Amino acid sequence: MDFNNEYRRWLESDIVDEATKEELRAIEGDAKEIEGRFSKMLDFGTAGLRGIMCAGLFGMNVYTVRYATQGLADLIKRSPVEGKSGVTIAYDSRNNSDLFAREAAGVLAANGIHVYFFESLRPTPELSFALRETDSIAGINITASHNPKEYNGYKVYWEDGAQLPPQHAAEVAESMRKSDIFDDVRSMDFAKAQEAGFITVLGAETDEKYLACVLAQSASSTAVKEAADFKLIYTPLHGTGYKLVPEVLKRLGAENIITVPEQMVIDGDFPTVASPNPDNIGTFKLAIELAKEHDANLIIGTDPDGDRCGAVVRNGNEFIILTGNQLGVLLLDYLIQAKKEAGTLVANSAAVKSVVSTPMANAICEQNGVAMIEVLTGFKFIGEKIKEWESTNEHTFLFGFEESNGYLSGTYARDKDAIVASMLLCEMACYYARKGLTLYQVLQEMYQKYGFFKEEVVSILFEGFDASDKMAAVMKQLREEPPAEIGFAIERIRDYDSGVITETATGSTSPTGLPGSNMLFYELAGGSKAIVRPSGTEPKVKLYLMAQGADAASCDAALDTVKAALLKIVKG
Repeated sequence: MDFNNEYRRWLESDIVDEATKEELRAIEGDAKEIEGRFSKMLDFGTAGLRGIMCAGLFGMNVYTVRYATQGLADLIKRSPVEGKSGVTIAYDSRNNSDLFAREAAGVLAANGIHVYFFESLRPTPELSFALRETDSIAGINITASHNPKEYNGYKVYWEDGAQLPPQHAAEVAESMRKSDIFDDVRSMDFAKAQEAGFITVLGAETDEKYLACVLAQSASSTAVKEAADFKLIYTPLHGTGYKLVPEVLKRLGAENIITVPEQMVIDGDFPTVASPNPDNIGTFKLAIELAKEHDANLIIGTDPDGDRCGAVVRNGNEFIILTGNQLGVLLLDYLIQAKKEAGTLVANSAAVKSVVSTPMANAICEQNGVAMIEVLTGFKFIGEKIKEWESTNEHTFLFGFEESNGYLSGTYARDKDAIVASMLLCEMACYYARKGLTLYQVLQEMYQKYGFFKEEVVSILFEGFDASDKMAAVMKQLREEPPAEIGFAIERIRDYDSGVITETATGSTSPTGLPGSNMLFYELAGGSKAIVRPSGTEPKVKLYLMAQGADAASCDAALDTVKAALLKIVKG
């Protein structure tokens, strides 16, 4: 693609609005910036689109959103699903999210496809729920999850409520490659689409159905009511959880919910945080100040689109952020113990986690007679297991989680749900408070019971419009020149791209048993693990480090050793 010609084409097009042209005129003469924006299209993958909001092929803007939606419309017309029709659309609190959602609706309407459109911003998991409730063939959510304010994204879901399967994502991408961003895109004004009857607005009635499903996941009917004096701080980080999280906690019986007032304000600039990510302790600065003021023991935060949940717990006078893995094993063990106590734990119960999440979950399941199934990174793979078991009855889904603060209990949604996670966190904290325990103390007791585990995720950021090429070079180097050790001898290498597990001592191979994914998993002597995986949504290569040992000190030492060695290998 000649990026200069494409740049001029946008400037001269009758379709491109004047504000966009003005933005493009501002970069005239900046060859590097023009090349970055116009040399290639923003990649459409299994997570849809995600990028910085700016004019050009490589940015999130009205035209790339229309382009992707035309590709989705083409897929829907080529691949009908019996009994399913229409597309459900939701959006979060980010700048331009509502605009992009309306543009997507206009393209679908112009293609003769009915749209179910939320009246205002809603959490991602409610979209997953609603598209199945409306018998839609697909869903679109305009969000960039926990990314910085400059980003937005376009997530696509299929009829089962999970994110678009890889084969369908590839079809949308191929459709986009074969078509023109202006000439081949049909579009209709949102208001005209409404007048023509193509759009049905969703509101409070869908909220009520969704909340009923969330509340049905409660594992202890009395825990919250019996801990009436328990104080909880909640922050939605300027996002979609602002309404439904406080509401579900009140319906559960919580009486002392204290919200962070500055962060209850819907604002796509996220003015009170550097980045609206609930796995960062800095994100909770205002919440911790409020917790100290009110003597609260637990802080819950949800990201802008309400699919990720983070927590900060009190240990004496100190406030400690839980990792996504720690929160996952706490919730998993709580659900098992509370359901056992209530006599509601089903015999064929199974939990599901991503392969990059803590092996402590495996130990918990093993000791409690619950099956543990591992899948690739991406909550859609957990959703696939739910769908599979609904038809085979091989297992009953208990809980699913990813180390990146994604959790789900129940089968009403097929994506991670910070609303249900917040509810269960509150319930769990109250359950243990009745026993005189804080969540920090419970976690320490679990280490004594199940063994000591520690994990860390390190992200290596790649800058520039060629970031994906740099990331690919890292993975290529690791495959062509595999390391002999990563702090400890490598006993086994799982290459999920080739689907092969290699025993380093003998060279013998076996299949991974999972679909292809660009990820290398190193099993090390002594039980430590190291994983290298390029992010599918951000210009980062993620390093997942795992250690286990007889005590906390040995875990710390092993983790430090693996981390130092892997960073040296990857950074060169």
